[in-house]
Amino acid sequence: MIENPRSGRVKAVAKLSRRQTRQETGLFLLEGPQAVSEALAWRPELVEELYVTPTAAQKHSEIIVAARESNLDAEFVTEDVLDAMTDTVTPQGIAAVCRQHPTSLRGIIAGAPRLVAVLEEVRDPGNLGTIIRAADAAGADAVVLTGRTVDPFNAKVVRSTTGSLFHVPFSVGLELATVLKQLRTAGLTLLAADVKGRDLLDYRESGALTQPTAWLFGNEARGLTDEDLQLADGAVCVPIYGKAESMNLATAASVCLYESAFAQAASDKSPGR
Repeated sequence: MIENPRSGRVKAVAKLSRRQTRQETGLFLLEGPQAVSEALAWRPELVEELYVTPTAAQKHSEIIVAARESNLDAEFVTEDVLDAMTDTVTPQGIAAVCRQHPTSLRGIIAGAPRLVAVLEEVRDPGNLGTIIRAADAAGADAVVLTGRTVDPFNAKVVRSTTGSLFHVPFSVGLELATVLKQLRTAGLTLLAADVKGRDLLDYRESGALTQPTAWLFGNEARGLTDEDLQLADGAVCVPIYGKAESMNLATAASVCLYESAFAQAASDKSPGR
């Protein structure tokens, strides 16, 4: 059992809270039983180290079993050690060190995607994590992060995805123009979410949302630039029927992705398909 919160191993894990360390090592930290369970269930080959308190091991014995089935032994630690390793106030007794796993845009396109979320300069970790989770729930084929979008392996992003980071492919590091050009060439319609755009209901009624679509979402405060909007095939606005001044980015993204998911699912079930 690791008992010293100031040991070199503990400090090495704790340093994964820094983006520079994550970039240098290609690793990131996963916190909590839900996220670790998802990693072991869907991408066990990515889990390098598993740290568990004795109390958490008894409460979440299925995680210990899943780790052993993947030839991974849990390292027991004290509560103080786990607190020193992790970023959360209450890590719930379980943490894991995992390898980063972005997918190339070429690999995403090779899968003939029908629904993709493209995020340009999304800066809030909670928003990014929630959008990845929503994309996963809506059955999106991929999420593409462009420009200065926050690091998907940031601890707050990872927590917000609640495991969806291991379900949906995502690409990082390319410029927006390059991404949109390749997605258009692959046959996707490019729709930008923007307050000045056409009402989403118009797109629904036109049947356009049944087509393979890449949704483009911009910065929380500034949205998309005029230059960004010109790269898209159209701009779409989520209508607000109440008195709210605006809609949270993650909420708007969820609506847009689900509108496409509903339209595509209905089209797939229509006669003759």
